[in-house]
Amino acid sequence: MTGQGMTGQSRRNFLHTAAAAVASTSASRLCGADDKVNVAIIGLGSRGRNHMDAYATLPDARIAALCDVDQAALERGQVQVEKLTGHKPKGYSDMRQVFDDKEVQAVSMPLPNHWHALSTIRACQAGKDVYIEKPACHNPFEGQMMVEAARKYKRMVQVGSQGRSVSHKIKAVQLLRDGVIGKVYLAKGLCFKRRPSIGHKPDAPVPPGLDWDKFLGPAPMRAYNENRFRYNWHWFWDTGNGDIGNQGVHEMDIARWGLGKEGLPQGVSSTGGKYVYDDDQETPNTQLATFDYGDAELMFEVRGIMTGSEGGLPTASNNTVGNLFYGSDGWMALDGAGYKVYKGEKSELAMEEHGNTRGDAGPHMENFLAAVRSRNYQDLHADVQIGVTSANLCHLANISYRLKRRLDFDPVAGKFTKDEDANRMMTRSYRAPYVVSKKV
Repeated sequence: MTGQGMTGQSRRNFLHTAAAAVASTSASRLCGADDKVNVAIIGLGSRGRNHMDAYATLPDARIAALCDVDQAALERGQVQVEKLTGHKPKGYSDMRQVFDDKEVQAVSMPLPNHWHALSTIRACQAGKDVYIEKPACHNPFEGQMMVEAARKYKRMVQVGSQGRSVSHKIKAVQLLRDGVIGKVYLAKGLCFKRRPSIGHKPDAPVPPGLDWDKFLGPAPMRAYNENRFRYNWHWFWDTGNGDIGNQGVHEMDIARWGLGKEGLPQGVSSTGGKYVYDDDQETPNTQLATFDYGDAELMFEVRGIMTGSEGGLPTASNNTVGNLFYGSDGWMALDGAGYKVYKGEKSELAMEEHGNTRGDAGPHMENFLAAVRSRNYQDLHADVQIGVTSANLCHLANISYRLKRRLDFDPVAGKFTKDEDANRMMTRSYRAPYVVSKKV
């Protein structure tokens, strides 16, 4: 569909979705339910605190319970919610206790990547609707199982790709669909996010109150190390996917959306490395990935050390994060602050819009709550299948990077072509009893 105009009906459907992004609270009330949705938040790190802040402002949500494997984080979370809402939520140390709680209708889970699939599948099996943070999954096999679980148990599963609920990004993608820059032949996602070195840390005793076994879950057992905990888990293959699967997956999702590609590419190549730093990080801090869609290309670039901007996108705190789209008649720059369209041989500014100052989490969670009421997963802006496909682009890139070669991919079969080494990396070995099964 890149570069092609939409039918009148398609355009109306797209604009209906855009309206829902900014008014989904009202839409949810039209579903006929006046009571609040009882939400439990599982995972109370920095992103978990953001979830508490956001749900506390939504009139259709009640924070009924909190859960974390770190007792100190759980207690801090309960204090935070009580200050925000006037009531103290129930506290659990094991997510299975949350899933057994009949009062909890939905779970919101800002967990480390390696826990996304198993927690989502368990929640679906327990009859809970799910808001799971990005990336949807830690590897492609897990994503497949998440989609199967969501459909089998008829659960609403929203992935935290919040850009899908931002009004100016919805409008920008609509403009690309309408051919504002002609046929789109290239989308480029940028994740130039400054990441200081994590240094070296020694293994140490597990801190009091932390269940390290449950934190590691499906990942191999390792000695406790501060660098493998508290955010820096992103930079280890056991638990994270590097910055392409952290901040980057947001822009990867927008790039794929703007390019108009619903599936996976026919080839991938990714190069880069961990440059400058000598530290414990395993994932690259500099990475370039290209995805071959036949009639178009998607590119993605990660730069975690000192760098400049690109495409006129603004830089804040040494960070440039956004997307560039190139077409037969011009190009577009899009980020959290707005978008600009440039046309013709002289790249003259033809159109621009500044985004509103409201954060992106609230509208995305409102959309999730609206779908919880409607019971139609197609109402979700980032249904699990959408999130899994975008996450899989990150996984394909990382597999190419780690194997140090270009890879051919069969998007219909969902596997690499004649490359068993690559196909083995589509899943992982699971540590019992934290196993993602082939049957959900």
